[in-house]
Amino acid sequence: MTPSKLETLTGAALMSMPLPATRMIVESLVPQGLHILGGAPKIGKSWLTLWLCLQIAQGEPVWNLPTERGDTLYLCLEDSFVRVQNRLLDFTEDAPDTIHFATMSETIAGGLVKQIESFLAEHPQTNFIAIDTLQRVRDAAGEANAYANDYREVNVLKSLADKHRIAILLIHHLRKQADDDPLNMISGTTGLTGAVDGIYVLKKDKRTGNTAKFIATGRDIEQREFTLEFESDSHLWNLVSDDTEHTSSPVGAVLTAVKNYLQREEIFIGSATELQTALCIKTPPAILSKVLGQNQQALITQGIQYSYARTGLRREITLFYDGNDGNDSKSDTVPVPNLLSQVSLLSQRPP
Repeated sequence: MTPSKLETLTGAALMSMPLPATRMIVESLVPQGLHILGGAPKIGKSWLTLWLCLQIAQGEPVWNLPTERGDTLYLCLEDSFVRVQNRLLDFTEDAPDTIHFATMSETIAGGLVKQIESFLAEHPQTNFIAIDTLQRVRDAAGEANAYANDYREVNVLKSLADKHRIAILLIHHLRKQADDDPLNMISGTTGLTGAVDGIYVLKKDKRTGNTAKFIATGRDIEQREFTLEFESDSHLWNLVSDDTEHTSSPVGAVLTAVKNYLQREEIFIGSATELQTALCIKTPPAILSKVLGQNQQALITQGIQYSYARTGLRREITLFYDGNDGNDSKSDTVPVPNLLSQVSLLSQRPP
């Protein structure tokens, strides 16, 4: 059989292509994709998972971080509804209809994906699913290669998360052996950690203590470490400190500055450095280009057409405000006619 031809994109085409930004379920902490939360048995992972599901379902912050409100599904496969109800009552007296529970499911190979697909069809606003635990939905190893088996199983769930742009969190255990890097303590081969988009570890310094480190790292988030304290009466993991210093995201400020500028000038053609000067902002040109490239869909919804191309020895950004906020039923991909052939407006201005 003749292999199919590779479908490729040039760098120029990719840079100009409007793609949706990564969906953040919990800002700077839980993006869309497949993630794994590891912790020792009975450390409080299930309490934390239930609270996450509840906070997202209510649109409430997670440790001061904003959430995207949506339906949540908690597959609490090691519990009964009685136990889940008792735990839920510790958090709230009025649970919303947007948090859903199941105590039984099929395995990954036995039909779990179809079950989740069916749930998503009935609840299209779902953005977060927790599976507690991963071991409950795994099948008996079908391959001699443990790495290949681990990677293949979780990759099925990753494909599901990517398809629907939701976050799926797998609850898992840590190895008994200590390691200087807690991320290496996730039980199983590197096939598990290599396939997921994000890794979270809940680790106590002392088994009998009530404080723990919550370490987060992933493809779409910066590595971050929280210090948490477990309150035995409320069963909440309360934030003590966030040891990683984070600067605020420039996305909102840049998009607002761009729209305000274009509402006055209608068009911009020039380099990222020239755009920074025109907008009167401190965002470095490289970051400015990245923000525009990664948020083209957001620009379109604001009535702004964006393109990027190399002309001569420089790279030029073209921004055009068509006044159609929200698209006004027009196509998202309407080209900006002849803009790239125009001479930079900024270069025409007197020094």
